[in-house]
Amino acid sequence: MKILITGATGFVGNALVRQLVDKGHGVRAMVGRSNSSRATALARMERVERVESTFDRPDRLREAMRETEAVIHLIGIIAPTRSRTYSQAHVQTTRLLLEAARQEGVRRFVHMSALGTRPEAISRYHQTKWEAEELVRRSGLDYTIFRPSIIYGPGDQFVNTLAKLIQRFPWVPVLGSGRGRMQPLGVDEVAFCFERCLEEVRSHGMTFDLGGPEALSLRQVFETIEDVLGRPRRQFRIPAGLLWPLALGCEWIMGGLLNYPPPLTRDQLAMLEESNTGDIQPAREILGLEPRSFRAGISRYLRP
Repeated sequence: MKILITGATGFVGNALVRQLVDKGHGVRAMVGRSNSSRATALARMERVERVESTFDRPDRLREAMRETEAVIHLIGIIAPTRSRTYSQAHVQTTRLLLEAARQEGVRRFVHMSALGTRPEAISRYHQTKWEAEELVRRSGLDYTIFRPSIIYGPGDQFVNTLAKLIQRFPWVPVLGSGRGRMQPLGVDEVAFCFERCLEEVRSHGMTFDLGGPEALSLRQVFETIEDVLGRPRRQFRIPAGLLWPLALGCEWIMGGLLNYPPPLTRDQLAMLEESNTGDIQPAREILGLEPRSFRAGISRYLRP
């Protein structure tokens, strides 16, 4: 199958391209103007054709879809900037892709959303993810939507960041209450589900929650990483109320004035307080997902 993938040089995109190629699929990887190591590696892979991101040119977007049988849409941002808002990254790109797919006769559309997405969400991130999902559901295409929890693996910006804190400092900060729960799962497990759904007819019209087998608080995530690294640490909590002014400043200075993704946003603080969990049984039954425990997963790439 020939597949167009957006966000191909991202963390999930890179793993998915390799998974698809290993399974014998042809990939047309849509990437931005990037000289990153991931973009360079993609260009060297067999059965991978690299095309430049063309969302500002509907005619070239349609051209990128020609002779493809499916679209996998991975583009998303966790922090907005002045020139790239949540609505632009999540809603506008999805609308343009769906229009191009219909015009080019591409029926299969696989979309990555996020756990916690719902119409009454408190974060703008989840609100725009919901708007994008609704566009997909109303598209008339043979769609599948995935809502993963926190995704980890070599090169991630979550577990690896926490591991660096644990390795460097005797105390580690827990932002907010630390009680919000998540179901971390490996990036290879996410890629497996995306690849598996392409030829699984029962996945058409379905929205799947993706997550690991256990629901962990941020405190428990820290403790598991500490155990794997063999470095127990003391945790101290920073109340969300104290972090809100800092997050607002990051948004205004970095996201607004400097036009660079801020390291902390008010949306992120709000999402940390929510439980990021779901029902993974449909993914088990239909797609064959068998996620590893968080400890087993991170032990494969974290070392003491």
